[in-house]
Amino acid sequence: MHIELPEKRYYGIGEVAKAFHVNTSLIRFWEKEFDVLKPKKNAKGNRKFTPDDIKNLKLIYHLVKERGFTLEGAKIHLKEEKQKTLNNFEIITKLEDVKAQLIKIKEQL
Repeated sequence: MHIELPEKRYYGIGEVAKAFHVNTSLIRFWEKEFDVLKPKKNAKGNRKFTPDDIKNLKLIYHLVKERGFTLEGAKIHLKEEKQKTLNNFEIITKLEDVKAQLIKIKEQL
């Protein structure tokens, strides 16, 4: 899945949910379920996600929504094989970005 977010230090939960095409409640649920998600909260309690949080959300989304892992399976997979999964996921993400750019170039021709 290709996520398009502008380069920023912090993203609101609405921006994140819109980018992933999910409800904000799912993002909040995943925050409770997965220890790797730790968005900062301001005085009002609004969540602010960092680029690292977005990277972890992409990985969780990939495991749960695209590969069909259960939440428990995704948690175990993240703990046991996080580095290997992260490396593979980064390669897939880069290839998807290259594909998107090539499609854009093809459309411009």
